[in-house]
Amino acid sequence: MPAATLWSVLATALLSALLLGDGIGPNLLVVAVPAALAAYFAARATGRRLRPWTAVWAVGGLALLIVPALRDAGWPAFLAVVSAVALGSLALHGSRSWLGMFLGSVGLLTSVAGSLGWGAHGVRDRMAGSRGRWGVVFRSTAVAIVLVVVFGALFASADAAFADVLGSLIPDVSLGEGPWRLFLGAIGLVGALAAAYTAAAPVLWDKVTVRPGAARGRLEWALPLIVLNLLFAVFLAIQLTVLLGGYDKVMAGSGLSDQYAQYARQGFWQLLWATLLTLLVIALALRWAPRGGARDRTLVRSVLGTLCLLTLVVVASALRRMDLYVYAYGLTRLRISVAAVELWLGVVLVLIMAAGVFGAKMLPRAVAASAAVGVLAFGLVSPDGLIAEQNVQRYRDGHSIDIQYLRGLSADAVPALDTLPEPLRSCALDEIQRTLRNSDTPWYATSWGEARARDILGDWDPGARVRNCQGRGSGGEGSERGGDGGDSYDPYDPY
Repeated sequence: MPAATLWSVLATALLSALLLGDGIGPNLLVVAVPAALAAYFAARATGRRLRPWTAVWAVGGLALLIVPALRDAGWPAFLAVVSAVALGSLALHGSRSWLGMFLGSVGLLTSVAGSLGWGAHGVRDRMAGSRGRWGVVFRSTAVAIVLVVVFGALFASADAAFADVLGSLIPDVSLGEGPWRLFLGAIGLVGALAAAYTAAAPVLWDKVTVRPGAARGRLEWALPLIVLNLLFAVFLAIQLTVLLGGYDKVMAGSGLSDQYAQYARQGFWQLLWATLLTLLVIALALRWAPRGGARDRTLVRSVLGTLCLLTLVVVASALRRMDLYVYAYGLTRLRISVAAVELWLGVVLVLIMAAGVFGAKMLPRAVAASAAVGVLAFGLVSPDGLIAEQNVQRYRDGHSIDIQYLRGLSADAVPALDTLPEPLRSCALDEIQRTLRNSDTPWYATSWGEARARDILGDWDPGARVRNCQGRGSGGEGSERGGDGGDSYDPYDPY
């Protein structure tokens, strides 16, 4: 174990114990940097070179940790952190096949047990080989800590401004938090050790292969897919009337009440599942595709390319239905999430079609990269902020607004909710303001979204304006949410 790796691991453990106990924000990125350096020093000591895709996964993983630093909402931040860990694991393993990419994204977990023994051996060898030098390091560190504590306490008692600055920069660690801080430090230590150990001795997941299925005859393989293509074509011929503006004509003979929402709700989820199942069909079809020569390759590309193209229209139809649904009832976390997933599935279909033309060597990495970019973009656009903006704009256009739902959003929604008229503004922001007031999160665990909300709201107190917020929502004619006038409430969305 190189000395630089050891110090980086220890720095990760120390920062984890000091910073992560107060929540996540910019501190998560601060903790990740020494862990990445530990892996880099360990890889360099074994002669591993930094390859382009390794750099892409590493930079992408660190970029995803910007999301918790910017957004107060926990759900996109959690998704970004999980994706960052997966990309970091890919950077360490360097996989390129489908199975290798999947196993490589979770392969860091398999290195935990081996990394503990490796770390113990590294520390023991260094202690045995340089006892005098380690003694000097420990003594110097102890003296420096004593001097900083003594003189820092004196300066803090002599000047209140210095005491405030010092208090805001140094984490406030109490004895009661000791076990929790030690646990976080242990997590940081084990995580950094596992990353360094994997960088020094990665598992070659690409060597784990799955044999291709037995090739089928052309007719046996192509006939079911051609029938499926015909079914897609018939369905999409009807859907094109919606996409090209013939929606009113279709709805006139449908017999549906509350036409927009019912039509959208009736089909979006089915189309989402149809897209997912189509990807499964394509994967299985490639496994058993005929592989006799150029004519077989042309047949496979033609049939599957047509299926991908038709499925892209299904994706467009599903997104159009979601647009109708949002127009009728407003945007929610569930709706924006599944719409984002459907949009990403469309990107995957485009990548599959490109692989059919240019070759599939880069397809696994391209799909993984598109997923990472999607998660990063989803967090950067601030979904809670978009939800608030869309619902506020609907209210201005004369539709009803669900204040009870909006008041449960995060601080990212404050800029949009702050533009509502009273008493809707106070009802929407009361819960968020109460949370901000009761929070004493230090600067290193405070997201930009939370800091911006504090600047907007300041010391504002809603007072008596929130006494009658239960069920508060107003349509274009002043109707309550769920009332007879204005828009009706949609109970379909559990979120």
